[in-house]
Amino acid sequence: MSMGWSKAAAALVAASVVSCGGGPALAQLRVVTWNISNYAGTDRGADIQTAVYASFSGRSMSPDVIAAQEFISASALSTFVAVLNSAPGSPGDWAAAPFIDGADTESVLVYRTSRVQLLATHTVAIGSSDTNNQPRNTYRYDLRPVGYTSAPSSLAIYNVHLKAQGGTNSAGRRLIECQRIRTNAEGVADIAPGLPAGYHFMLAGDTNIQTSSVAEYQELVGSQANNAGRLFDPINSPASWNNNCTYRYIHTQEPNGTPAGGMDDRHDQLLVSTGLRDGVGLDYIGSSSLAYSLSTWNDPNHSYRSWGNDGTTCNLGIATTSNTMVGPAIAQALKNCATTSGGHLPVFLDMRVPAEVTSPTVINFGSVPQGSTAQASLTVSNDGNVVLWTANGISALSYTLVASSGFTAPAGTFNDAAGGGSNSHTITMNTSTPGVKNGTITINSSAPDQPARVVTLSGTVTAPNQSPVANAGPDQSVTDSDNSGGELVMLDGTLSNDPDGSITQYSWTEGVNLLSQGASSTTTVSLGVGFHTITLQVTDNALAIDTDTVTIEVLAGQSCGTADFDGDGDSGTDLDIEAFFACLGGDCCATCGSADFDADGDSGTDLDIEAFFRVLGGGDC
Repeated sequence: MSMGWSKAAAALVAASVVSCGGGPALAQLRVVTWNISNYAGTDRGADIQTAVYASFSGRSMSPDVIAAQEFISASALSTFVAVLNSAPGSPGDWAAAPFIDGADTESVLVYRTSRVQLLATHTVAIGSSDTNNQPRNTYRYDLRPVGYTSAPSSLAIYNVHLKAQGGTNSAGRRLIECQRIRTNAEGVADIAPGLPAGYHFMLAGDTNIQTSSVAEYQELVGSQANNAGRLFDPINSPASWNNNCTYRYIHTQEPNGTPAGGMDDRHDQLLVSTGLRDGVGLDYIGSSSLAYSLSTWNDPNHSYRSWGNDGTTCNLGIATTSNTMVGPAIAQALKNCATTSGGHLPVFLDMRVPAEVTSPTVINFGSVPQGSTAQASLTVSNDGNVVLWTANGISALSYTLVASSGFTAPAGTFNDAAGGGSNSHTITMNTSTPGVKNGTITINSSAPDQPARVVTLSGTVTAPNQSPVANAGPDQSVTDSDNSGGELVMLDGTLSNDPDGSITQYSWTEGVNLLSQGASSTTTVSLGVGFHTITLQVTDNALAIDTDTVTIEVLAGQSCGTADFDGDGDSGTDLDIEAFFACLGGDCCATCGSADFDADGDSGTDLDIEAFFRVLGGGDC
């Protein structure tokens, strides 16, 4: 993870660093290390239940994972799980990693299945009684919070019980084990696979180390050429802890006091990898750059606690009736669990689980005109499971937006806390050129399961509509063929066109009068004798219009008389000729035609005589 993410995320969570520190692990992942002192599963059941689930002033151990030491057998481990599941206040979801029987007492791991997945159990190193070897096996338990899938969401716990002080080569035997742990954490395989890339890791256990300057402790926390396997003290408290009451609030050894000696050592520790202290993703709740308080057990800068040690009894057994951290019942139960031989207090710390990112996966801008503004809203939020972890138990989401060519997104780093609202961002599409547009927005975030979430973008930029071209056809001249006073005329807009679409409507008007309207380019209308100026308006599929006019002249028909001038049923006879000339002289019979034979308004003219003889000869008027 980049430090850019951690700075942004840390700003969001600083105000709630240890809001649940010392309280029940309801808003975070709580990990405990506990040397329970030669546990065979035959005793201390009620005391274990009280130590783990009893509450005082709203505080309870209530862990999610326990890395425990000094178990005698697989049967003891099964009993321990049953004790936890039957405890008052227990969720009843405890399970154990496989028990592995080594050369000495064993380290084990139990966990809550509703909160943690066990991915694998590995034996990192094998112990023996050889004074040039570590005395007990080292185990690595690979875990992952429920609901997560990636390597950077995973946590490996190295559960250790280093060689006790005293005896032959005790420091050397501790150093050997620490070297093997660091090598494995660097990803180097030996008898077990190396730590997978991207995993966070921590050490939990009874170190039997009395001062931070010794070689074995520096092997764990010191800077080397390869720091991939380096661990850190999350409470930044290097010191010579043995019999040093300055550090009485973090002592863990011998809560029963006399005859064992009392609280005077920090043998039991939790150390974390650098990724658990960067303010991003799976992360220690606390300010790991700050040393633990020297004046109170209730340090507001840390969730790390030596459970039961209120710091009032250095070199003595822990206080019971006056214990300000856990109260008398839990304090006595812790002493009973430690046994009269000395024993240890449990130590725990809390972690936030990683953020999860959610957003739409597809944004479609639709169709937008060329040169217009095309915008869409992208919502991004922290989708961590607040029902399981609560908002305070989930790291803040930090992210940037990267747009592909043709699209833009806001610059900068954005943050979102779990359980709140979402962030809305305006995404734009370039509309300078027409065509189908496709692209992406990549949400680069601190969510380890989706560090690069891709949103698909699409849209269509349409060119400006070109208006249709109206063509009303050529001017026309027609004759009233039946002398009815009008004539049927075909109006033809077929030559109209739309360069980028289609014409959907043809409207023909004369003045204010609508003659015809519809989708057909042709229509037939009746026009009276005379001149007519007809307007064609065409409308395209984008509702653009154009007009054109056509002039149509309707000529009156000429109505000559009939060759049967006298109306007797015989055409062109002598009688018809005689009747015609009689009529020209003014003596028209009752059944005769008009002396104005050509119907031009003049009677008995030469034109009438010419028209009569043309018709008589079978010609036109």
